[in-house]
Amino acid sequence: MTTTGADHATALTGPWWWSRWRSAVLDGALALVSALECGAEGIPFARDAGVPLSAGIVFGLLAGSVLLLRRKWPIAVVLVVIAITPAQMGFLMGIVGLYTLAAAELPRRIIVALAGMSLVGTMIVTFVRVKQDMARGDLTLGDWFVPFAAVTTSLGLTAPPLLLGLYVGARRRLMESLRERADSLERELQLLAERAEERAEWARGEERTRIAREMHDVVAHRVSLMVVHAAALQAVARKDPEKAVKNAALVGDMGRQALTELREMLGVLRSGESAQRRTASASASASVSVSVVSASGSGSVPLAAVGVAAAAAASRVAEEEGPWLSELDVLIGQSAAAGMVVDLSVEGDVRSYAAEIEQTAFRVVQEALTNVHKHAAGAKTHVRLAHRVAEIAMQVENEPPPEPASAASAGLPSGGNGLVGMRERVLGLGGVFVSGPTDAGGFRVSAVIPAV
Repeated sequence: MTTTGADHATALTGPWWWSRWRSAVLDGALALVSALECGAEGIPFARDAGVPLSAGIVFGLLAGSVLLLRRKWPIAVVLVVIAITPAQMGFLMGIVGLYTLAAAELPRRIIVALAGMSLVGTMIVTFVRVKQDMARGDLTLGDWFVPFAAVTTSLGLTAPPLLLGLYVGARRRLMESLRERADSLERELQLLAERAEERAEWARGEERTRIAREMHDVVAHRVSLMVVHAAALQAVARKDPEKAVKNAALVGDMGRQALTELREMLGVLRSGESAQRRTASASASASVSVSVVSASGSGSVPLAAVGVAAAAAASRVAEEEGPWLSELDVLIGQSAAAGMVVDLSVEGDVRSYAAEIEQTAFRVVQEALTNVHKHAAGAKTHVRLAHRVAEIAMQVENEPPPEPASAASAGLPSGGNGLVGMRERVLGLGGVFVSGPTDAGGFRVSAVIPAV
């Protein structure tokens, strides 16, 4: 960072009030020259005043050395200059003092007042001296020369250092304001970078959740049915071979469907990876991307692209394959084939909705049935679907399982993400989602999704 403001005060490297040794050496040299000048001019002053020469020299040396304080007390230096103006000494100190006063961070009224006093004092002293010289015959010019010499001399000794000091002071203040602005911009950039990192981290979490939800919706239901059918196959393999063959065929169908959906998802992910690689050079400077490293370590895919690809695969290109609400009969038939007693009731006029709405409604019913398979195997389940004017409502409610131990009989694992995924889907469309146990000991999942 640049050094401005309070940081500048702590960056002093010179002695006393000087910021640098170079400034101290410069002021010391100016004070020495000013003291020698005033000491030399103290000789004629002592003669005119009738005091010892040594007193005039000492007075001049002391007065000229005040210039050493110009950076610390510029007002005091200018006041000393005004005080010794009648003695006609301290010309260098007057010029440097006025310059330092104008360049200092002081109110303009103080600068103007002291500069005006110095101008008037120099004008009066010059007027008196020139008039005395003309009276003694040292100057033979006309009377017009007296005011002309007084005005030009006072302006020449006052205006140039004053204007130069005002310019340098304004330039210094401008540079300090630019440094402060640069510091402020640097701090803002740091804050923006931190916020960008936070947004990137938030985006990574959102995409991870999205991918997990889509993978769960695509595979979990069919794999759960496969496990249920496999358990039934094991139970009836010897008692009822025909039923065992039927269950084995169902397991095979479920496995092929799960593999097909998983293959579709992986295919979309691969195509998303290729498209991202083709456009990476054009979008690298305009977006913040994060990557998921593949298991083999051969490359990386931006997580946002993975999430989009996963969503596309999970929906299976909604315009072509759905899933649609009209496929609920097939879904319920699969659950019934696994031994679940499912009752479906539909209210209102059946109509089509936007693809995202139908997919969400279908996934809610699918996940609710999967949870029944996992936690209440053998329980009777009621699925209700209501088509209303501005919304679609669905409810999946299961009765208590016939046997307390049947919930874990199939050995189905549960990650606890099903209800979370359903809630996220419904709330993302502006709907309402409620789930919880019933008074009868079962479980109910209810959702309402706006039709628009």
